[in-house]
Amino acid sequence: MTRRLLVVLLLAVAVLFPANAAYAADSKATVLARWTQPTAASTAAWNDARTNRPPWASYNFDWSTDYCSSSPDNPLGFTFDNSCWHHDFGYRNYKAIGAFAANKARLDNTFYADLQRVCATYGTVSRAACNSLAWVYYQAVKNFGSLAAVTQADLDRAAALMEK
Repeated sequence: MTRRLLVVLLLAVAVLFPANAAYAADSKATVLARWTQPTAASTAAWNDARTNRPPWASYNFDWSTDYCSSSPDNPLGFTFDNSCWHHDFGYRNYKAIGAFAANKARLDNTFYADLQRVCATYGTVSRAACNSLAWVYYQAVKNFGSLAAVTQADLDRAAALMEK
């Protein structure tokens, strides 16, 4: 009987306090940290929140993006745009809370991990070119932040890899 009562109480609590309510007490920095780790799970959590923003409205996140800034968003057809959006999200929101410098390296590493996951979806020959471009994009943000652009020469080198 006690066991049945406990199950009923737990189910009632789950209905009254959905999972998103557990995050309501988290600080903006805590949520940002959860969504900007270089893991697939962290990226998936950010993407879920991006596509379902109402539960996160009280945090006033900046969801704006210019994707890959002045570099191509989908160089040679590789889909880097969502990875760039995730990177923009981290940069903009950490700058807004005054914690950018302390988190920049992790944000850049997360960006590179996101790009590598994109590249892993391509065949062997294309994957080599994709990984080369991912490395160039990563080096650009690592060394220059959001000021860097991928040059045409970078794209030409990656295209040559695809032809081999």
